[in-house]
Amino acid sequence: MSTLYFDHAATTPCDPRVRAVLAHALEAENANPHSNAHASGRAAADRVEQARADVAALIGAQPREIVFTSGATEANNLAIKGAARHLAARGSERRRVITVATEHKCVLQSVLDLAREGFEPVILPVGAQGQLDPEHLARALEVPTALVSIAAANNETGVLHDLATLGPIVEAAGALLHSDLAQAAGKIALDVRGLNLALASISAHKMYGPKGVGALFMRHRPRVRVEPLFSGGGQERGARSGTLPGFLLAGFGEASRIAMAEQARDAQHLAELQQVFMTRLDAVLPGCVLNAAQAERLPGIFSVRLPEGLRAMDVLAAMPDPTAPAAKGEQKQADNEVDCLEASLGSACSSAELAPSYVLEAMGLSRDEAARSLRLSPGRFTSAAEALRAADSLARVAVRVRDSGVTMKAGASEP
Repeated sequence: MSTLYFDHAATTPCDPRVRAVLAHALEAENANPHSNAHASGRAAADRVEQARADVAALIGAQPREIVFTSGATEANNLAIKGAARHLAARGSERRRVITVATEHKCVLQSVLDLAREGFEPVILPVGAQGQLDPEHLARALEVPTALVSIAAANNETGVLHDLATLGPIVEAAGALLHSDLAQAAGKIALDVRGLNLALASISAHKMYGPKGVGALFMRHRPRVRVEPLFSGGGQERGARSGTLPGFLLAGFGEASRIAMAEQARDAQHLAELQQVFMTRLDAVLPGCVLNAAQAERLPGIFSVRLPEGLRAMDVLAAMPDPTAPAAKGEQKQADNEVDCLEASLGSACSSAELAPSYVLEAMGLSRDEAARSLRLSPGRFTSAAEALRAADSLARVAVRVRDSGVTMKAGASEP
């Protein structure tokens, strides 16, 4: 039995090339990058600025437009709350803040939090394929709006929003457009100017970089400003105080460089892995459905709905545990025949919730259909052979669960 990691949408392992840069930077970094009175501090600052340039190049930005954060969650909060508060502080009467029902929880909650400060949160619906209708957006923008937040790619289904179409609608209405690029950055070509973005968030650990570091793109012209989330020494052009982790940023920069060089190859590889997986799964577990199959989607993130009567939670829970003590008898033999497939029910940031995916329900799936769905996301280092084994493991465990009688009654999706 081996472990097959198909949860790269939650986090990617550090690329070995990134780990090497991290180790070297950690060994070499002996100073604060904000201490410019001596050579060690200036060397640390140079490392930070190189990373800033590398991250900027990945999304078509200028280095001075990149503000480093602890990750995309902080960047999303800073963009949405910070921009809305800044406009209000400057006397703007625009109080509407718009987002989409399938956004990451940190985006949805940031928008809803602003209601306590007199803003009007608006959550727009999506269609059956998980995409926002441009006409719905245009109608919502008839009310003067401060900011719109629309992710480039959904973190559960991989569905891409058509930002090239939606961006000009937002711009024409005089609102700022923010996009959570955490899943898209490094996987598809991005140009923040071509997409009319005023603000955009990125996370290193979604693109084979280290955890604990991310970035916010803040457009320089026309200038976009934000109110900082917390007080401090005024680092990052006053937008985000705190001492920067130079070694993590060095890894972030290396991950960005690798992504730029290998993006097309990675995308082709991931698309082939999905095809291999789904072809085998169709053969060994008939009745599975690919959610949002008709939408344009990221390579490498796909949501699969299991046949009727099988709850995804039960199937994942029944996967053999490679860390458990050795089983005996028939169970040991059964476990040895099945690899441990590591996947998820949806967003890792909502993993404490046992209810079916709110993303899938927003797309019109019933609670039964949502409860039967799981997210699969292979990665850069996943092989075609592993994709075949993953499909086989999913099918074998699903059949085992079904035969054991642990099946859900119609409409009973709650644990």
